[in-house]
Amino acid sequence: MPPLPAPRALTPSALTEAARAHFRTRVSGDPTGAPDWVRDIATVGEGPGWFEPDGVVWEVHGDLATLAGGVTALLGQAAHPLALAGVERHSAYREDPWKRLAGTARWLVVSTFGSAELAEREAARVRGLHRKVRGVDAQERAYSASDPALLRWVHLAFTDAFLSAQQHVGNDLTARFGRRWADSYVDQWQRPAQALGTTDLPSSEAELAEALEAVRGHLEPVPADLRSFLSAPPGMSRPERLFYGNLVRAAELLVSPVVAPLAGTTGRGRWGRRDRAQLAVTRAQLSTLRRVLGQYGPSEEAARYRVGTGPEPTWMAAG
Repeated sequence: MPPLPAPRALTPSALTEAARAHFRTRVSGDPTGAPDWVRDIATVGEGPGWFEPDGVVWEVHGDLATLAGGVTALLGQAAHPLALAGVERHSAYREDPWKRLAGTARWLVVSTFGSAELAEREAARVRGLHRKVRGVDAQERAYSASDPALLRWVHLAFTDAFLSAQQHVGNDLTARFGRRWADSYVDQWQRPAQALGTTDLPSSEAELAEALEAVRGHLEPVPADLRSFLSAPPGMSRPERLFYGNLVRAAELLVSPVVAPLAGTTGRGRWGRRDRAQLAVTRAQLSTLRRVLGQYGPSEEAARYRVGTGPEPTWMAAG
């Protein structure tokens, strides 16, 4: 019997495709990297959704800087004791943080890239989930995820985090959208929060900073065990841990000055030489990942197909 042929070595393109597939599976929580809710972005409804195709919200939420921004947002949201109580008591994020990540990603990308019909449907789904999240914390303070004030804090922390990440480790959007692009982002991203039931939202970067400052008295230190968990969640391979470690260190530098003392981080505006070097490392890391993953993620590919500015995604035919 002749010997079995040696297995072919993986080519660079095969390695790239394997890395792309692994990343998309990790973030989406689906083995295909394109769960049903991503496919719905391509097929449910017609035309643009809540946000202009290729506009500032598409650009910010399509940028890999959101990987750092997501960690920054979690640190900010956890500084509000009632927001934290809701997550701690009604979520299994410690047991399965990647499922929690996929759930948050779903709301973000459907609101951003979906049709108006799909975005409204997603908002209704999230409102239904919020109605079940209510109770009292360890100090007997009542909380409800449907509370407009609590929703407002989550929105403020989220918006500040993603804006900061784009400004400091993402692609520069000034040439494309002008020097006031940050104001446009803050103003436009009000819409999903309003759909969830909150009001009195900032419409500029300056108003965002003022709104964060006004909530300072309601915030408390982020528990040390949560900070430790966020710095090294379970279930990662060694390469993932190395990548994520740099991401977290950058994310801690992006935290609002209002939240930074409570999160035990340096935060913005107090950077030394080593901090700036860390941000440069993360920018380079994300730039490399962009080349591996391609220009658009599955959600944006789906949206471009729906609005007629892109081809049918290959993963749609495969599904």
